[in-house]
Amino acid sequence: MTEPAQPAVDLRRLTDLCTPWCIHVAATLRIADHIACREDAGPVPVEDLAAAAGCDPRALHAVLGHLVGAGIFLEPEPGCFARNAAARELQAQSPFLDLNGIGGRMAGAWGTLLTYVRTGQPGYREAFGLPFWEDLAAHPTVAASFDALMGPSGHGEPSADVAIAGGWEAVRSVIDVGGGTGSFLAALLRAHPHLHGTLVDLPGTVARASDALRDPALAGRVAVCGQSFFDRLPPGADVYLLRKVLNDWPDAETVRILQSCAAAGGPDGRVVVTGGVVPDDAPRGLSIEMVLLGATHNTLAEFRNLAARAGLQVVGAGAQSSGPFVVECRIF
Repeated sequence: MTEPAQPAVDLRRLTDLCTPWCIHVAATLRIADHIACREDAGPVPVEDLAAAAGCDPRALHAVLGHLVGAGIFLEPEPGCFARNAAARELQAQSPFLDLNGIGGRMAGAWGTLLTYVRTGQPGYREAFGLPFWEDLAAHPTVAASFDALMGPSGHGEPSADVAIAGGWEAVRSVIDVGGGTGSFLAALLRAHPHLHGTLVDLPGTVARASDALRDPALAGRVAVCGQSFFDRLPPGADVYLLRKVLNDWPDAETVRILQSCAAAGGPDGRVVVTGGVVPDDAPRGLSIEMVLLGATHNTLAEFRNLAARAGLQVVGAGAQSSGPFVVECRIF
C-alpha cells in the first residue's frame, strides 16, 4: 500500500533544544527589559547588557546572536541589540519563561517525560526532590511565580463569565474551588453584582489574593477560605466552580475533589467544570500538567463515569463561544 504524500519533516529542527533554552535564558536575565531602558539612545552594546544582567558578555553575545537568527531581537550593528515584536512578546511571557520561577520547573520537568510515559506517574520528584505541590509549598518564590502565571499577568485579564444553564441571574452564591489568587472570581462578581462568592485555595495562595478582591465594588460579597479542596468545603453554595482545576489531577484525586463539591453543595447545588474534560471526539494530546502531575484529561464519556463515582450526574456539556468546554453536574 502506497503511503499518502506528506510534507517533509526536519527532525533536527524539531529536536533543537538550543532555541528554547536561549529564549528561557534571555527572559530570565530580562534582556528585553534592559534594552527597553536604553533603546531611546539606539541599539544597546552587548557589554552594557551583560553588565546590567550580571553575566558574561561573550556568552550572552552567543545567545543573542542565535536568537537574532531565530527572529527574536535585532542586531542592527555588530554587537549591539534592539527589540523587535518577538522580543516585546518575550517580556510579556516572563512568568512562563523565567528559569528562577515556575518557568524553570516547567522547562526542567520535560526531562522526566520518559518516566511519565513508562509509568503513567510524574517524574517531578526525581528532578526537583519533591512532588510538585510540596515543592511549591517549600519554595515561596516559585509558588508566587506560579500564582502570577495563573493570574492576569500570565493568562490575560480573565473573562467575566463561564456560561451556565439558565445564566448566573438565578444563582445567589458561588464558590471558586482552587481559584488561586481570585482574579477570576473578582471578574465574575463585578460582572454580576447580585452574586456572593467565596475563594477557596491553600492558605499560602489565598494570602496572596489579588488586589481585585479588595475592590470596593465587592465589599460584603466576597469571602476567602484558606484550605485544601480535599477537605470539607464551605457548604450551601448554589454553584461550586472548578475552573482549570481537574486538568491538574489524576482520576482518583478528580473523584475526591468532585466528592467534596457534591457533599458541600447538597441536593440543590451544581458543580461546574472547565478544564480536564474534552468532547468525546477531541484528539488526544500531551500537556505540561500530565508531565508535572500525572494528570489525566478525560473525554466527556470518561468524565461521566468519574462523576458517577462521586455521586454526580452530568446534566449538560458544551463549548461556549469563548472556547472553554463547560460541564455541569448535579447530585443524583
